[in-house]
Formats: sequence, C-alpha cells, structure tokens
Amino acid sequence: MSARRVLFAGLTLLWCGAAAAGQKTYSGDEAAALRCANTVAFTAIVLASTDRIGRFERNVMLGISANILTEYVSGTRGQKKRALAQIRDRRSVLETLSDFQRLAERCLRRFPLN
Repeated sequence: MSARRVLFAGLTLLWCGAAAAGQKTYSGDEAAALRCANTVAFTAIVLASTDRIGRFERNVMLGISANILTEYVSGTRGQKKRALAQIRDRRSVLETLSDFQRLAERCLRRFPLN
C-alpha cells in the first residue's frame, strides 16, 4: 500500500464521521494549519511504515495533526478531509518529507497545542 493511501486511511480513522455536502475554500492561517497537519500526519505514516518510528510516536504525531485540525481549521470533518486530500495530492512524498524537515518546528510554534 502506498504511503499516500496509508496516510488517507490513518486520517480517515481519526476523522471518521459523516461528510457534509459543500465545498469550502481555505486561506491564510487555516490553509497553513491544513498544510502543517498534512505534513505531520504524512511524515508519521511514512516513518512508521518504514520502521523509523514506533507506533507510539506515530500516534503522537497523528494526534498532533488531529489537534491542529480541530483547533485551527473551521468546517466539517468532511470538508477538512477533502482539503487534506487536495494538499496530499499536490505534494510528492519527498516534498512532504522536506516540508517536515523545514517546517515542523515552525508549525508547532505557529499552531501550539495546549
């Protein structure tokens, strides 16, 4: 299974529920939060699937991603899932991993979790 599919499956488990009809366009801080959430979650799935981190670390990273979505992104779960899918499909695995290396610390400072 590809890393993208594993990521989508992992986020689906975190964000299960009825998808609401309607599109939502994100910009500004919400778009940045979506990108951060995607980068953290995708990296967690890739690292876990290649045995570079364990289940606990993966779950912590997926929890961070879910919390960023909950705290900093408006809309329904379905709208957020669709937005994450669009971000995921625009970036390659290497681009997303590079984003994580460059942006993870900045993401956590910009979108702190209490």
